[in-house]
Amino acid sequence: MTEILLFSGLLLSGLAIIAFAWRNARARAMSRQRMEGSDEASDLPGAKQRGAPRTFPRRYRLLPWMLGFSAAGVMYFVFGWGVAFVVTVGLLFSLLGGQLESHLAARSVARIETQLADAIDLMVGALGAGAGVTDALENATRESHRPLRPQLDDVIGRIRLGDDPPTVYRNLTERIPLETFLLFSSALSVHWETGGGLAPTLASVGRTIRDRIEIERRIHSNAAQSQMSTVAVMLLTYFIAIVMWRTNPEQMKKFIATSGGQWAVAGTVVLQAVGLVWMSWVSRLRF
Repeated sequence: MTEILLFSGLLLSGLAIIAFAWRNARARAMSRQRMEGSDEASDLPGAKQRGAPRTFPRRYRLLPWMLGFSAAGVMYFVFGWGVAFVVTVGLLFSLLGGQLESHLAARSVARIETQLADAIDLMVGALGAGAGVTDALENATRESHRPLRPQLDDVIGRIRLGDDPPTVYRNLTERIPLETFLLFSSALSVHWETGGGLAPTLASVGRTIRDRIEIERRIHSNAAQSQMSTVAVMLLTYFIAIVMWRTNPEQMKKFIATSGGQWAVAGTVVLQAVGLVWMSWVSRLRF
C-alpha cells in the first residue's frame, strides 16, 4: 500500500510539473502573439492577429517526460514492477529521450546551416554576375532543399508582395534563432539601408559559417572518443552484473529482493543516465 501511494504521488507530481510547464509555454506564446499583432490591424474590423512565428527547429522537450511517466505507469500497473525499478524506468526514458530529441534538433540545425552556406555561395556568384539581391536570393532558393527552402520562399514571397525587407529579414531570425542566420539577415539588412557591395560581405559571412561548422565537427569528433570510453565503462558494469548473476544467482536474487538492493541498483542506473546527459551537455558547442 505504501508503494502504491508513493508511486501515485510521484506520477501525479510529474503530471503536475508537465501541466505547469505546458501552461507557462502556452502563456508565453499567447503573449508573443499579442505583442506581434499590429495596432493598425487590430483596429480594422474582422482583422486577424498574426500568430507567433514557429521557430526552427521545433522542440519537443516535454514529450520525453510524458513518455517516461507513461512507461513508468505501464511497468507498475501492468507488469507489477517495484517502485524503485518503475522510477528508474521513468527517469531513463525521460533522460535518454531528451538526449535523442536534442540530437535530432542538432542534426536539423547542422543541416540548415550547411544549406545556408551553400545558398550564400550561390548568391555571391549571382551577385558577381550582376544580378540583383532579390534575384540572387531567388536563384539560391531554387537550388536549396528542405528545411531551408520554405524559409527562403517565405522571405522572397513577402518581399515580392511589398513588405519592408529589413522587417522580413528580422522575422527570418525570429523563426530561426541561430547565430548564422543572424549574420546573414544582418548583412542583407545593412545592405538595404546603406547600399554598397554585398558580394564581399556575403562571402565573409559564408566563410564564417563554414568555419563554425568545421569547428563544431572537430569538437564532436574529439569528444566522441571520451564518450565512447565512458559508454564502454558503463557497459562493463552491466557485464560484471551478468557474470555475478550467472555465478551466484541465489545471492543476487536475495540482494535484489530487498528494498535496499532495489534502490541501490536503481540509483546506479539513474546516476549512469545522468552522467551521460551531463557529458553531452558539457561537450555541447556554445558560440
